[in-house]
Amino acid sequence: GHLYALDAGTGQEKWKSKTGAQVGSSPAISDGVVYFGSQDSHLYALETGTGQEKWKFKTGGEVRSSPAISDGMVYFGSLDGHLYALDAGNGQEKWKFKTGGEISTSPAISGGVVYFDSLDDHLYALDAGTGQEKWKFPTGTFGQIDSSPAISGGVVYFGSYDGHLYALDAGTGQEKWKFPTGDRVHSSPVISGGVVYFGSRDNYLYALK
Repeated sequence: GHLYALDAGTGQEKWKSKTGAQVGSSPAISDGVVYFGSQDSHLYALETGTGQEKWKFKTGGEVRSSPAISDGMVYFGSLDGHLYALDAGNGQEKWKFKTGGEISTSPAISGGVVYFDSLDDHLYALDAGTGQEKWKFPTGTFGQIDSSPAISGGVVYFGSYDGHLYALDAGTGQEKWKFPTGDRVHSSPVISGGVVYFGSRDNYLYALK
């Protein structure tokens, strides 16, 4: 239930901060503040130098989603089925968007749009400022999405329980292509040099161009 801060050079503990349950999300850091979620249903904001709490925000479910920060806003999902947008400075809710399933993965932000997936088998694209839905893409029966999206060159990439990696037009949500593997695709894709890398539960690492 703790978040730890260590000296990067020596590994010596600088501080630790306790939450009410396990910490299931990866931290994100911006402007001297570290943001992270806990399974006690809160998102926390701490001073990076001291670990002192600036604010915490309560949701209706565990927060396993790693937050994303852009333009003074912090975005994250909760197992209560909502994506939240908060003021990064004071933790005030700007908007929230309800889906039909839990959100445990991390959102991605590009061009004023926040992309994220839900266990209701959809990938969503929302206006980052208002939370208004721009489009959503279904992967179909048994197509739960548990892979954080990645964006490059106007294309959104993500994996699905249906065993495919998908590539969608970031502006419209139209499918450009999908690639089949032998099992569920849990891992979040990484793009480098025009190549998309991702893993599947069929025990293979894939590289697609």
